[in-house]
Amino acid sequence: MAVRLSRRVDFPMIDSAQIAYFPRIYDLAHRFFEECWEPICGIPYPTMLLERKIGFPIVHIETDFITPLRYGDTVHATIWLTKVGSKSCTWAYKFHNQNEEVVWESSHVTVCVDMDTISPMAIPEDIRAGLLKHTTEESA
Repeated sequence: MAVRLSRRVDFPMIDSAQIAYFPRIYDLAHRFFEECWEPICGIPYPTMLLERKIGFPIVHIETDFITPLRYGDTVHATIWLTKVGSKSCTWAYKFHNQNEEVVWESSHVTVCVDMDTISPMAIPEDIRAGLLKHTTEESA
């Protein structure tokens, strides 16, 4: 099942056209990515990076910008996995605004790496088990 998280579009995220600047949307997606690890795997992302020395850097992105996000909008992010391999996984993101309009959709492929060497590694079984429980868009 998907994880659903929300936050407001703040003033520093907008550009001179009064809409969210596209790099800020990717930054927002990464913030949601970090936040979703606890509900998905029961592990805060800082613990995974700093203590377990496991990271999931992005190696491929496909994105559609559908409707602009504006200052003061609330972004509702729905995040799930569409594929969990032995060393990589594909994350699906769907952002809605407060009116439930889809504003952004993206697919991010991440690779599990050893943070000391930045070398690919097998996804540990406890993490893999959590990821596999979140392979559908439906929310709880």
